[in-house]
Amino acid sequence: MDNVNVTAPVKRKRRGASLTEKKSRMGWIFILPFIIGLVLFYIAIVANNLQFSLAELRSRSMAQGGGYYLEWVGIDNYRYILTELQVPNAEGENVMFLEVLGTSFLDQIVDIVTIILLSLFVAVLLNQKMVGRAAFRAIFFVPVVIGAGIIAKIDSSGQNIILEAMSDGKTIETGAVAGGGGMTGLVSAMDVSMLFMNLGFGSGLVDVVVGLVSDIYDIVNRSGVQMLIFLSGLQSISPAIYESAQMEGATGWETFWKITFPMISPMILANAVYTVIDSMTSESNTVMQDILAMEGYSYKAAASSIYFFVTALAIVIVYLVMRGFVFYNRRND
Repeated sequence: MDNVNVTAPVKRKRRGASLTEKKSRMGWIFILPFIIGLVLFYIAIVANNLQFSLAELRSRSMAQGGGYYLEWVGIDNYRYILTELQVPNAEGENVMFLEVLGTSFLDQIVDIVTIILLSLFVAVLLNQKMVGRAAFRAIFFVPVVIGAGIIAKIDSSGQNIILEAMSDGKTIETGAVAGGGGMTGLVSAMDVSMLFMNLGFGSGLVDVVVGLVSDIYDIVNRSGVQMLIFLSGLQSISPAIYESAQMEGATGWETFWKITFPMISPMILANAVYTVIDSMTSESNTVMQDILAMEGYSYKAAASSIYFFVTALAIVIVYLVMRGFVFYNRRND
């Protein structure tokens, strides 16, 4: 027999994970605590709330041992919330809960867009090289730190003595600056309204602008986290890209729309989702206040389930609208 040389198979060196795969793994590790909390706690709470919304809470007599039990009523609670329940509006008039829900939803859209634009504008300014840049960044983020503690509770309770002192109704001629009493900054809401009316703008746009001017204190307080996220995104852009654009003769306007905006578009999406959740779950939200003031736990459960669905729908809409504008710079290294 002839000798046959059998060559052992060559072992191929295993290819390491790409940079994108490594980043993806780190991302999953980063959100792992949230996923664990979602599975162990939050899903059970949502399911329990849904159970209460489809039943009526009844009490047992002492002869039956006391306590409570749930009596199945189906969608009756939802039908009552959507077709019969009336809640007071801002003018103190009783209106349908569905109307308040729709009005609040439209108002939140305006606030969300304003917060995103304001935080992006401030982040671009604070990203410039200037004296005292760190101090200015801290000043704009201070409202977030303060709003996370006892000050937020004071604001939500309507007993903010400091803000009331600033909003004591003094006119602009006295040199006082008022906030919530119809005056904001150095001009009153009436001045802003008259200005836009004289320029020929419609009453709808005037109401929106006046509302934003009146709520500027709250809008600035709610823009700190978004500003910080935008600032981190701006600092992650390589200066070499801007230098190349400058050498090619690009203007500042072209640089923003061709480089800055696409590079921070993922942060815009993240901020939009965060702002939707933060705005619609705030204690100062009208719908949240109406739900907390309802009588009957089953009605509260049904109303909160409806509001949960509306919030989730808003997040889906934001994602579908913005996903076509989001640019991801992916590199497989």
